[in-house]
Amino acid sequence: MNSPCDGLLQPGSRLIDAASGETIGGDELRARVGVVATRLADLPPGALFARTSIDVPSILRYLGALEAGRAVALLDPSLEPQVLADLVQRFRPAAVLGGDGKPPPGYRSETAAGDAWVREDRGGIEPHPDLAVLLATSGSTGNPKMVRLSRSAVLANARSIAEALGIGGDEVAPTTLPLHYSYGLSVLNSHLAAGAAVLVDGSGIMARTFWQSVDAHGATSLAGVPYHYEILRRLRFSPAAHPGLRTLTQAGGALRPDLVVEFAALMHEAGGCLFVMYGQTEATARMAVLPPDRLGDRLGSAGVAIPGGSFTIVDGEIVYGGPNVMMGYAETEAELAGGDELGGVLRTGDLGHLDDEGFLHVTGRVKRIGKVFGVRVNLDDLERWLAGSAGAAVVPGDDRIAVFLVDADEAARTAAAKELAARLHTRSDAFDVRTVDALPRLPSGKVDYRLLEAQLR
Repeated sequence: MNSPCDGLLQPGSRLIDAASGETIGGDELRARVGVVATRLADLPPGALFARTSIDVPSILRYLGALEAGRAVALLDPSLEPQVLADLVQRFRPAAVLGGDGKPPPGYRSETAAGDAWVREDRGGIEPHPDLAVLLATSGSTGNPKMVRLSRSAVLANARSIAEALGIGGDEVAPTTLPLHYSYGLSVLNSHLAAGAAVLVDGSGIMARTFWQSVDAHGATSLAGVPYHYEILRRLRFSPAAHPGLRTLTQAGGALRPDLVVEFAALMHEAGGCLFVMYGQTEATARMAVLPPDRLGDRLGSAGVAIPGGSFTIVDGEIVYGGPNVMMGYAETEAELAGGDELGGVLRTGDLGHLDDEGFLHVTGRVKRIGKVFGVRVNLDDLERWLAGSAGAAVVPGDDRIAVFLVDADEAARTAAAKELAARLHTRSDAFDVRTVDALPRLPSGKVDYRLLEAQLR
């Protein structure tokens, strides 16, 4: 009988632990996953919460939950205590794996399943049998909903990405992104599903030890969000210094065209390539891929749909269809028992259009809208107009548009307000331009707009 993990753990799938130098694959990997699965199967009914770091134990917990048929929510280990407490109260998980410190009311500390808080009440609502993974819709702050992903959606996306990127068994992908973030999880899933290797290193691209690990273990690709590429430029990244690298992938928001051109050229010179992609957590991560050979004539495009997917535009909004679309959202324990609500069709909340060859162009967010003296404006457009700044983020204020600029003096703030006013044919006092030392960011590298909006209150 096939196990729930058979789709992901293909022959050749392996984890390389940068900390120890150990490679875990084949029968040994399956055995370790099986041990974890046995422990998790004995926990009370309900979903599991897993505080997920970039390390081998976190990956084994994730794979063990899949093997045991347990729905698992992958959570940021740095969640603020009150956010975690709210999630526990709303979803009543069977256990919080990786829980440390004093457990919340109704839970006890237990080591049989690793460090965990286990619910004392053995009763509970069983999640839907198709439900495999839960991912939060926001970072370490706010009141997140959970995206409900089925086993078939997780596997379909893993296989589609492996096909679209041509991932083979000789590939080695380092963990440059958090595993509780859909893009980071997709990198793990797609490489395991292709029988490839995942280099588990949580030190981050700014650490010398990370690049030593990349070279020592022959990493062949790097995945990053726009923020990573800004860092790589500052680090004067050179593919030639890491001869094993042949692929860069980018998602998690639009990368500035000049950076796309720059990194594509760097990789081309080194005999490699850059893949630009577009995705959402609600679609188990990536939905579109721009082939490297079309960067020249489709610069700015998000590409074409991944194998098995399709795009349509409805009233200006991008609508995606495919087997990797979520089952729906959940805000309480009871909603985890619900079935598929979307039927494989996702209204993305993004604005865009398809060109004559079916390439997708994303132009903004449906809800990223503000008003200037009663006139609606696209806030993403304003950020693009300020792209030459060291860093810029725009959020709606009560009566003006708030603009946050990194390390901006008074002259720069005045110039930004005049630039936006000229573009929109309005007055410069419509913009509240402020300076910040750095833009707050979510674990994915995206700007944390909620924290910026909170500064206006």
